[in-house]
Amino acid sequence: MTTSKQLEQLLELQARARLGGGQDKIDKQHAQGRLTARERIDLLLDPGSFEEFDRFKTHRCRNFGMEKTVFPGDGIVTGHGTVGGRIVYVYAQDFTVLGGSLSETMAEKICKLLELAMKNGAPVIGLNDSGGARIQEGIESLAGFSDIFLRNVMASGVVPQVSAILGPCAGGAVYSPALTDFIVMERMNSYMFLTGPKVVKSVCHEDVTTEELGGADMHSSKSGVCDYAAESTADAIAYIKRLLSFVPQNNLETAPILPCADPTERTSAALRAIVPDNTNAAYDMKQVILETVDDGDFFEIKENFAPNIIVGFARYNGVSVGIVANQPAYLSGVLDIDSSVKGARFVRFCDCFNIPLITFVDVPGFLPGTFQEYGGVIRNGAKMLYAYAEATVPKITVITRKAYGGAYCVMSSKHLRGDVNYAWPSAEVAVMGSRGAVEVLYSRQAKAAADPKAFLAEKEAEYQETVSNPYVAAERGYVDDVIDPATTRARVIRALSLTRNKRDVNPAKKHGNIPL
Repeated sequence: MTTSKQLEQLLELQARARLGGGQDKIDKQHAQGRLTARERIDLLLDPGSFEEFDRFKTHRCRNFGMEKTVFPGDGIVTGHGTVGGRIVYVYAQDFTVLGGSLSETMAEKICKLLELAMKNGAPVIGLNDSGGARIQEGIESLAGFSDIFLRNVMASGVVPQVSAILGPCAGGAVYSPALTDFIVMERMNSYMFLTGPKVVKSVCHEDVTTEELGGADMHSSKSGVCDYAAESTADAIAYIKRLLSFVPQNNLETAPILPCADPTERTSAALRAIVPDNTNAAYDMKQVILETVDDGDFFEIKENFAPNIIVGFARYNGVSVGIVANQPAYLSGVLDIDSSVKGARFVRFCDCFNIPLITFVDVPGFLPGTFQEYGGVIRNGAKMLYAYAEATVPKITVITRKAYGGAYCVMSSKHLRGDVNYAWPSAEVAVMGSRGAVEVLYSRQAKAAADPKAFLAEKEAEYQETVSNPYVAAERGYVDDVIDPATTRARVIRALSLTRNKRDVNPAKKHGNIPL
């Protein structure tokens, strides 16, 4: 029989756990415009769905007076709940308890959560706000980080993992988020770096602010570490919820299919005019995407990083898809180091979690120059090629204009096991553009011609007719059909229906060796 005294003790311990580091620390957190760990969880999960684990767990350190500084939960709140009715596992570091520093027991709580998520097939959301390793614990804290990293790696490709950086994240602490699938950072309130400004100053003699070194704006635009720079905690949480709506619970399931009121046979006359007559003129590929997806709803990932390629999620007739598209409005849609890495990682995520890939192609090639070559554009471009070749999910490709050289091969071509490959009548599939080709092929004859410009123009038209058009590729079966741009939505939906039960396998092996 449970006595009233026992219940009072339970309620008292629960109240202590809810207070974290104490009301004064909570007030300080609020004064800085930041939510507490529990408030963040409440914002993420469906009301009343949270079930907490290990709320009474405490650290075991007895050095440096730590035996006098013991809080139930030990600086992290862990458990499970639902987002949109679907189960997720969540942890939130509590900065009010010893700055959210990672202890041996905190690591144990996170590892338990990751193991449960893998066993039960549900996503893991980490809400990070920590001062790093707990110095008083020494090797135990470092061992704890390593234990978490191992679970992150084991969970990779099994369940989706999402990290929100809502405060400091430095040193070894950055590697757990870096191992997850998506990272969201809160602008002005969070940072990520291996070494802080003071160390950079003393070792490298560089003056740099915290924000410049590891802020959300930098990581979302320059390093590509962060997928989205949120304006607030609420914005970061909203982004995560929207992201989860497009992905399955685990690698054995598919994403939810939503009811769709947007007609599957809907045409868009605007697509017939979107590609300019001038083959070197820019246009916005996002308009092509918005005209074809359900209700014009496109959820872009890494919008501010390597904008010459577009990646993100959308739906066709309620089916969740991953979209990869060259962006002619930025650097002519050329592939380079950053865009290749961005595209490859997104393709591999979609392949991990059974999300079909739709690829819109308008690519003039790879970006030339010493900076790209010295930086390893060959190796990094090969990542994109590898990702597409390895992917076994349905792959549907639409060539809208240019598909030149090796970049044609890379962008989900038929040769990389593309399932359905369409081209618009404006498509140009060749080693290079017509003008460049005839200048190489007929340079000597042009010099000898009475009117070199007219001669080259004639040869350019000839090359366009005989080589650089979609019908040549269609004759060889490398393009399955040349389609009316207005019907793109309907054709993509039919292709998705056709490949719904696709079965494709890779050779048995431990794992491939992607060119990292």
